[in-house]
Amino acid sequence: MTQNVIPFPNSPITEALLDIRVNLPKEVTLDTLATFQNEIKERFPTRKERYKWEGGVQFQAGSAPKIMPSSGGPIGYLFHSPPDDKKIVQARLDGYTFNKLKPYSNWEEFNSEAKELWERYLEIARPVNVTRVALRYINKIELPLPFKDFKEYILTIPEIGPDIPNALSGFFARLIIPNPEIQSNAVITETMEKIDDKVKVLPFILDIDVSRNYVFKPESDEIWETLNKLREFKNQIFLNSLTDKTKELFK
Repeated sequence: MTQNVIPFPNSPITEALLDIRVNLPKEVTLDTLATFQNEIKERFPTRKERYKWEGGVQFQAGSAPKIMPSSGGPIGYLFHSPPDDKKIVQARLDGYTFNKLKPYSNWEEFNSEAKELWERYLEIARPVNVTRVALRYINKIELPLPFKDFKEYILTIPEIGPDIPNALSGFFARLIIPNPEIQSNAVITETMEKIDDKVKVLPFILDIDVSRNYVFKPESDEIWETLNKLREFKNQIFLNSLTDKTKELFK
């Protein structure tokens, strides 16, 4: 299954995320997580709270829907690097995330820093176990206009019936693809941003989120072996969703 992406000078990646979900000991609090910044403050000087809110609607026969009160609050922190570095590390009560905004260099550099910061999270939060690992890559592909058919550029795309006008001003598609070989799933989301007539391109968003739900020991190398396999799965989807004509745009 291994398919490595040859580095593209004009990479379409706008954001890469490495996410690890955990169960923490009850004694770990937001104050505990705040100390995550102590030894990395020069690299990640800005701290912001991360919130989680939940609500709902209750339906009952013969009566109007009842809006349930929302609940939630802060669940951790986001630590931002200086603006020119474009990195964010999240230390939360439910897990850890490393975000890298454009420009993205390569997997080795991204993975190495994510692992280093994860070890910091381990030291501070002392998770009981890991329950999920994931990679997410959000790509913005600027397709030159005009073109007659998306299939000139994108192979994984919704089909429009032959008797329907093929003009398209917007769409949103979500596909879930299992990979039994590595016990994982990929969620592929495709959409398009508003076309700028001055630039003459269609901004196509290809969002690939690959994950595995499994209980790992927090210090286990299996976590990073799994993330490498998820990356290969992501690459397989990315490379086989695009035509050669599209890949030429990234060179």
